[in-house]
Amino acid sequence: MANVFFIHKGEASNISFEKSSGDNARGMFIVYVLGVGIFFLIVMSRMFQLTVVKGEYYANLAFNNRAREIIIEAPRGTILDRKGIVLASNTKPNLASIEDRIPSKRMYHDAASFISHVIGYRQIADPTDLNNDSCINKLISGDAIGKKGIEQVYDCELRGEHGKKLVEVDAFGKVLKTLSVLAPHEGKDIQISIDSQLQQQAFKLMENYKGAVVGLKPKTGEVLVMVSTPGYDPQLFEDGAANQTEELILSEDKALFNRATEGTYPPGSVYKMFIAAAGLEEGVITAEETIQDNGVLEAGPLKFHNWYFLEYGRTEGEVDMVKALKRSNDIYFYVLGAKLGPEKMKRWAEMFGFQNPTGIALAESVGIVPFPFWKEDTLGEKWYLGDTYNSAIGQGYVSATPLQVAQATAVFANDGTLCVPQILKVGKEVKPQCRDIEMSKSTYNTIREGMKQTCETGGTAWPFFDFSVAELVKESTTEATLQRRMSVGCKTGTAESHAESGKPHAWFTIFAPYDDPEIVLTVLVEEGGQGSDVASPIAKDVLKKYFERNE
Repeated sequence: MANVFFIHKGEASNISFEKSSGDNARGMFIVYVLGVGIFFLIVMSRMFQLTVVKGEYYANLAFNNRAREIIIEAPRGTILDRKGIVLASNTKPNLASIEDRIPSKRMYHDAASFISHVIGYRQIADPTDLNNDSCINKLISGDAIGKKGIEQVYDCELRGEHGKKLVEVDAFGKVLKTLSVLAPHEGKDIQISIDSQLQQQAFKLMENYKGAVVGLKPKTGEVLVMVSTPGYDPQLFEDGAANQTEELILSEDKALFNRATEGTYPPGSVYKMFIAAAGLEEGVITAEETIQDNGVLEAGPLKFHNWYFLEYGRTEGEVDMVKALKRSNDIYFYVLGAKLGPEKMKRWAEMFGFQNPTGIALAESVGIVPFPFWKEDTLGEKWYLGDTYNSAIGQGYVSATPLQVAQATAVFANDGTLCVPQILKVGKEVKPQCRDIEMSKSTYNTIREGMKQTCETGGTAWPFFDFSVAELVKESTTEATLQRRMSVGCKTGTAESHAESGKPHAWFTIFAPYDDPEIVLTVLVEEGGQGSDVASPIAKDVLKKYFERNE
């Protein structure tokens, strides 16, 4: 009992409050019941959240604590040559492996060393590669991506789709068992147009030089040979040989540079065929019209000589177009170039594919076909008559790739059509892409005749004066090998290089046989000297390999 006293108007009052024991017990029971109810409500709410709201999340979390996902790399598609010879392939991934990533190693076969600029190589994808990936089967961290050649151009097709392996592990990470396996899908095989046997022959002949060899099938544009020297071993990049790959990248010889498609050089006298065609088609000269060769031609204070006069002090006299091609007469083409002018020379050079991409899938340069505006805009200099003279013989500012020269040469081997060079073998999925050059049959035949005589006695291509190939002849029960003379069409070229060595670039371009051409071959030897002395013997040996094979 508690007593409370109040004072009111000077008087004291005593009021008493008293609780019974029953009321106190009832209150405590209510508090207890409420507390228990709230506790169970909290527990049930938490259980609902764990089992219903986040049940799947915690189940996955628990499962992942005892499961590990392993990436199985997809085997990359095989690269084959036109005859089915394997150039690059992959080892099959070992599905029994318990590594965090099951690799599939790329193997470059023996042939790859002399065809490396066509095949290319791979490197681990960097962040830019990962962000810019446009393929259906996306790159993931740790993947390798094609960086050059076929490996780069057809990376999406070759790549394939990774698989996955799910394994159960204990608390220490030890694999207990395999839960499931999703097998990888192998990439698509790529069959290229290259004849690897012919490619190897050309590479061996060029391995002591820097330069390029390009061989085409004139009717389809298929690339049979594409050699660039020096070469490199793509396996070094695959194996991660950092020191050796760095040496290649920093090499003064530019070993990774594809001289066949990316190297631009003054084409020299092989360019004369196209200037000749321009002269006939523009009507500034006829095939029979002659120009007097006196050994030298003056343009202001400058003198322009014929090569024959410089080397031997002799002149050619009256020269018509066929003889001008046969003897590669500079005076004739100086005069013809002046008759045409730079704009017409440019227009016809472009019709034959110069200063334009060839359309091949590989990386390429386009070269230069100069004219007055280009010189003023690029160099800030005026165009002179001497520039016209130089352009007419493929010198001065003119530049082209070996592939462009081969593509243009093929026009005179396939009835006047310009074909896109195909690096894949032509078949059901790959079709020739050719267009007609607006050139008369008489022009076509005149240039061909000049090319034919270039490779015959009195022409500049002396290694082909007696060109013959071995032919197996069977008579009843006996066999005999005979040498068969083969007529061809060709053009030599020697172009100033402005190199420290002072040696010119050696050019040679040819098609064979003359009557029904099967192959066009263009050879460039950097700082090699005379085209007839260095480049044409290489072409001769490659062609003998092509025509004398039994398979």
